[in-house]
Amino acid sequence: MNWFLALPEIVLAVSGMGILLLGVIKREGATQLCSMLTIAAFVLCAVLVVGNSLGSAFEGQFLADPISVFAKLLIFAAAAFSVLMSLDFNERAHIARFEFPVLVLFASLGMTMMVSAGNMMSLYLGLELQSLSIYVLAAFARDDLRSAEAGLKYFVLGALASGLLLYGISLVYGFSGSMDFGGIARSLTDPAGVSPGVIVGIVFIITGLAFKVAAVPFHMWTPDVYEGAPTPVTAFFGTAPKVAAVVLFARVMMGPFGHVLAQWQMLIEIISIASMILGALAAIGQTNIKRLMAYSSIGHMGYVLIGIACGNAAGFRSVLIYLVVYVFMNLGAFAVILAMRRRGEAVESIADLAGLGRTDPALALAMTVFMFSMAGIPPLSGFFGKLYVFLAAVQSGLWGLAIIGVLTSVIGAFYYLRIIKVMYFDDAAPAFDRRAPSLSLAAAAMGLFTTFFFVLPAPVMNAAQAAAKVLFG
Repeated sequence: MNWFLALPEIVLAVSGMGILLLGVIKREGATQLCSMLTIAAFVLCAVLVVGNSLGSAFEGQFLADPISVFAKLLIFAAAAFSVLMSLDFNERAHIARFEFPVLVLFASLGMTMMVSAGNMMSLYLGLELQSLSIYVLAAFARDDLRSAEAGLKYFVLGALASGLLLYGISLVYGFSGSMDFGGIARSLTDPAGVSPGVIVGIVFIITGLAFKVAAVPFHMWTPDVYEGAPTPVTAFFGTAPKVAAVVLFARVMMGPFGHVLAQWQMLIEIISIASMILGALAAIGQTNIKRLMAYSSIGHMGYVLIGIACGNAAGFRSVLIYLVVYVFMNLGAFAVILAMRRRGEAVESIADLAGLGRTDPALALAMTVFMFSMAGIPPLSGFFGKLYVFLAAVQSGLWGLAIIGVLTSVIGAFYYLRIIKVMYFDDAAPAFDRRAPSLSLAAAAMGLFTTFFFVLPAPVMNAAQAAAKVLFG
């Protein structure tokens, strides 16, 4: 039992408990300190992940491989920036409590467990640790009715999804005789002899995981939770948990269930098409920018699912590249949304961005970069994310998915470009309040990555290629 492979997770868990104790003892003024310590813990664990050896631990239940390394670094980056961006907002919204960064830390711990899972039970434990922390975060503004409603909706529907996932796991275990990914894969090497019970179990597992990535028709919670939760929380669970859930989704479908691709491929295609279409059409009529971002994320998950539907190395590589692009442009957009504050109050209407190009040119430029990137306009990073996903679909013969993906991208571009039109061509609204330096830093960092990704894409491409080799050799 090589427990040393799980050192980053152990350090993260111990850090979380230590920061929690510090917050309880210090109480007054502990929030800023706990937030800084949480960000330091993420940086330390990222260094440990890069420097750690690869292999499996706890009898195959925990995997340290290029897939988990790739996903963990992305999760830590998203979580650290989410905590950084929350500092000013939480203070102004009177929800600056030390529990916030601790909950983000424990949610991230659950995510790292998810992406390192080599067994159905370790998968479920990681998923539930992440989910329970996020349920609380969604309702963190406990005096706000919308936040309480968001937490309750997320909890009820999340519990239902967890039940379906567990039922699917139990069916797969019952008919395959194994909980380990490797054991399940060996039992399914002959697709012709696969029991119908396993196929039903796979369908339930897909249902549970599709809820976690907010894919249609399991997206019902997304717009209300995005709108109701505090904006830093929305920024967090619009990025890091999506990375963990998508990587887990891809690892499970292409690993243990890779031999029965023909049995589940069509289901993933249907979910992908439905997500892309709903994400493109439902966002058009939105007036609240957080709800628009919710439908946008549903559409983006539809594009990601194209790569999973391919079921091959090119598809898996395209999924990982898309996740990197998605996380950075999404965090950047939320940094701008967090800066939308007038006379001390947060504003969320798209109309509030009117004339931003004249009142705050730097913020408007940043938002323009993120919107163009989400629309997939070259040479921004969003274009390359979609390009590799569509190329993988074409190479796999999934022409229908690629064509629908391109068409929905064109439709979706309308509401991204509408935001740019509002910022530069509408009559100017009153200027926003002076924004916090942390938001300027986050927006600038994300904007630079999104703009100049095409200059040096090699590190991301090589890391994605190395991760794909784990599953496909």
